[in-house]
Formats: sequence, structure tokens, C-alpha cells
Amino acid sequence: MTLLSQTAMFLGAALLIVPLCHRLGLATVLGYLITGIIIGPNLLNLAGDTTTVLHFAEFGVVMLLFVIGLELEPSRLWVLRRSIFILGGLQVLVTGGIFTLIGLSLGINLITSAIAGFGLAMSSTAFVMQLLSDKKQLTTRHGRKAFAVLLFQDMAVIPILAILPILSGEKTQEYNLIYFAKVLGLFALLILASRVVIRPVFRIIAASKANELLTAAALFIIIGIAVVMEKLGLSMALGAFVTGVLLADSEYRHELEANIQPFKGLLLGLFFMAVGMSTDMHRLLNEPLLIVGGAISLMLIKFALLTVICRLCDAPWQTSIRLGVTLAQGGEFAFVLFSTATQYHLLSADIGDRLILIVTLSMALTPLAFFLLERFIEPRWQVVDTRAFDEIGADDHDNPVVIAGFGRFGQIVARVLRMHKIGFTAIEGDARQVDFVRRFGNKIYYGNPSHIEMLRAAKLDKAKVFILAIDDVNDSVRTAMQVRHYYPHLTILARARDRRHAYELMDIGVKLVTREMFASSLEVAEEALRQAGLSPERAAQGVQQFRHYDEQLLIRQQAFYHDEESLIASNKQAMRDLEELFESDALAEQSTNEQTR
Repeated sequence: MTLLSQTAMFLGAALLIVPLCHRLGLATVLGYLITGIIIGPNLLNLAGDTTTVLHFAEFGVVMLLFVIGLELEPSRLWVLRRSIFILGGLQVLVTGGIFTLIGLSLGINLITSAIAGFGLAMSSTAFVMQLLSDKKQLTTRHGRKAFAVLLFQDMAVIPILAILPILSGEKTQEYNLIYFAKVLGLFALLILASRVVIRPVFRIIAASKANELLTAAALFIIIGIAVVMEKLGLSMALGAFVTGVLLADSEYRHELEANIQPFKGLLLGLFFMAVGMSTDMHRLLNEPLLIVGGAISLMLIKFALLTVICRLCDAPWQTSIRLGVTLAQGGEFAFVLFSTATQYHLLSADIGDRLILIVTLSMALTPLAFFLLERFIEPRWQVVDTRAFDEIGADDHDNPVVIAGFGRFGQIVARVLRMHKIGFTAIEGDARQVDFVRRFGNKIYYGNPSHIEMLRAAKLDKAKVFILAIDDVNDSVRTAMQVRHYYPHLTILARARDRRHAYELMDIGVKLVTREMFASSLEVAEEALRQAGLSPERAAQGVQQFRHYDEQLLIRQQAFYHDEESLIASNKQAMRDLEELFESDALAEQSTNEQTR
């Protein structure tokens, strides 16, 4: 098979199988592994020599470590220093040490046990970050701790990979003082070059406006460093990582990362496909109990250790358990480590295949672990607040304004009312929010605004204005229905999250609806028009015209917002009408200016 046809086959298989796996809820990494299994010698045998492909694809790992180095800004490391170096360090050392002891107890030699142990201690950076992003948990407490631990794991794999050639006994270099002097000289040269050479060169290339040269320069840096490190008998990945760290505070860091990203993604995908090709699937069929039991044992041990370590680092049990579930699987660096160790004959092919299968299966089982956590464990943590709703005090019975929902929106309204000495009664359905707001001296009542008893206690019959600022759309609509039904005389000022929420409130009969992002977006749009060269008067007039037209459009579209086709057609027509309106205004202004002259 020619190189061109082999490349086409790899790309075609990835384009077909990886998106299909993603649709089935599997991570991209697993999609590449499955692609390699299908086209490899286990099934279709279409891919040619696996060893050659794996050797070429190692550049994907080199580029990955270069990008990881670029992300390690000193300021970022300092902010997360405790989680990275204490929590992450304990996780790697304790988990790797426990797995090493398990290997020794099974009669495996120390070096093999240590490689397997510390390889299994790693979790999947790509898999976990994607999973947390999909679940919108990256900014949660366990999400931040997971990122810190993964960052330490990414750094820890560098010295592990670097020491493998030395452990193998394949000494292509004589490790004497001259050799180490060369290594130190190389790193000193890298530090100097990153400051004195690389940055000025990037400025010259950027000034030339030839963007493709920036990509060429980024590739040249990585490949050049890899070649030099290989000549010295050191890890190519180590050199790429160090270079990335040295360029982390460069003004061209984002440009470098953006240029490398496509190549890194494709070559890393090729690496995972090569791992899948080299995986002996017959072993899974012949040893199902060993592989499946190994994957489950791996996840349970890592879960228990991570949970205990996180708890010892002063995190709550809930955060610790979530972190344990998040990082219980094996990771892509285990594939790198086990494949490299097999090449150096530090792992036998049999053990390497078993370990890769165990890690792969643990990654596949991670979504199931999250399902069990969210379905059976987390509901037990939801503290049902059994305390009774607050009784509204007698001094608040005659307030002219009632605010339902005391989040960001409701609090701003309350502050303005307080400035003008206008009394208000604030009701919030989240007990935790109530307790939090009260700590700042705010007067607020805990209750459900959609309950008619709470509305009666707030004396809505004596109020003049009802501010509907509830965040949840369903609760907001339900409360509006109650107020409209029992207090039809009351003026409702409602906050809507989006157009659809506004339509639902308008269906009930709420006349004064404010979309939460609408006004602020128009303010930014007006400033953008000014900065683009329009006069302040023209910018204000244009935004006011758009505001009036869009509010009228909102009223017109309420009648058929359930019909998606009609809504799309209406939006297209509205855009054309608005463009014609602005064009006619511009022509009229031009004509007036000419007459004035």
C-alpha cells in the first residue's frame, strides 16, 4: 500500500467511525481506538505495518506535550499551586505506589510493576475535560480540582517517559559528565533561544503577513527540538514540553497553539488508531474476566484513593466523591507509556496488551460511572429544606412593590428602590440564596412565589407593582399565571431569559416584558456604532429604531412562535425590512445634507 492510499484510508476511516462513536456517546479518544481496532489486523487488516504507523504517530504525543507546556503560564500555576502540587502529587505518588505494590504481590518484577502502576495512575485529560465541558462542570469545585490533578499528571509523565530509555539498558549514549554537560548546555540554549531568537523571528514573520510561515515556524521548532533530543538519546516529548513552557508567556503563545492544534489533533488521533491496531482483541474474547475485572478494579481502587486523598486535602466529601468518579479511569498517557515501554522491552507484549485493554474499557465505563453518581448518589446529597416558609412581617404588608426572585436581576431592582426610599417585599424560593443574601444585611423572605398562600401573605392586593425576576422559566410562567389570575389589577414587570420565555409570558397576558440581555446588548451595539465612525446622534437613533422595530416584531411573532417555519420566514422578512428602513433613512439624511450645502 502506497503512503498516499494509506493516508486516504486512515482519514476516511476516522471520518466515518469517530463521528458515529461520538453520536453514540463515546469520547473521541475511544472513537479513534475503535477505528484502529476495525482497520487493524484484528478485523479488516487494512492499515499495513502497525509499528511504522505508531512510530510516525508519536509526533502527535510530542505536539500534545508542546501544547501542554504552552498552557503552563507561571501565573496560572501559582493560582492552582496547592491543588496541582499537593493534591496532584499525592494522587500520582500514592496511586502509582499502590498499583506498584499490587504488581509486586502478583510476582511481577519491580520495573514492570512501577511502569504499569504509574501508567494506571494517569487519567484521561482529553476524555475528562470533554466530559466536564459537556456537563458544564469545568468551573465547579471538583472540576477545578480535576483540572489541577490532570495538569500534574501531564507534567509527571515527562520524567517517566524520559527515564524509560535509561531503564531499558539500551544505552545508545554514554551517560558520563560530557553527556550531561551537553544536556545542560542544550537546555540553557533553549532558554536563551526562546528569549533572544524565537520571539524576534516571530515578530519578523508576523510583520510579513504570511500566516502560513507562522505555521511552518511552529512545526520547525517542534520537529527541530525533537531531532536534537533524539540525537542526544533523550525523550522528544521532554524537549517539546520544555520548549512549550519557555514560550508560555510569549505574546505569540496563542498563535503557536492555534497553528499546532490541527496537526496535533490529527497525529494524536493517528496515534490512538495505531494503539487500537496493535491491541489484541482476541485477548478480550479469550480473557473477558481478567480484562473486565481489571477495568472495574482499576476504577474502584482509583476512586477510593482519589476520594480519600481529596478529603484529606480539606475538600468536602461530596467534592471528593465527584472527583473520584471523574478521574477513576485510565488515560491516553497510559497508552503512550505502555507502548513506549513495550518498544524498550520493559513490558512484555502480553502485559502491555492487557493493560491497554483495561485502560480502554475503563474509559468506556466512565459515562456509566457518572450515570450511577448522578442517579443514585447525588440525590442523597440534595438536602430537602423542610423548614417552613417565612411569615412576612407586619411592617412589610403595605409595601407597594413585591419582588419574586432575588438573584442578580432582582437585587439590582431592589437596590434602586432602596435608594429612592420605596418599600418592597422580596420573596426567594431557594433557601440557600436566602441565607446567603441575608448575610449582607438584606431583608428577604423564604417562600415559593407561585403558591397562592405566599402571594396573599405578601399582600399583593395592596401592592402596585409585581417584579417577576425568577430565573427558572417554568417557575416564572407558573407564578405569572397565579398573579394574573388572582390579582388582575396588578402591574407585572417581568424578566424573560429569551424570546421564547417572553412569548410564554405574553400568552398569559403579561404586557411589560424585558429580555435580560436585550438592553445591555443594545448599549454595546450603540458604542460599537460610535467606535466604527458614526456620530453619537446617528448611533443612538439607529439603536432606537432597531429597538422599536424588534419590540414590534416580538408582538407580531407571538401569534405563531410555535410554528418554526413561519417564525424563520418572519425573521428573514424582518431583516430585509429593517435593512430597507436603514437604507431609506441613510438616503434621506444624504439628501438633507446636500440641500443644506
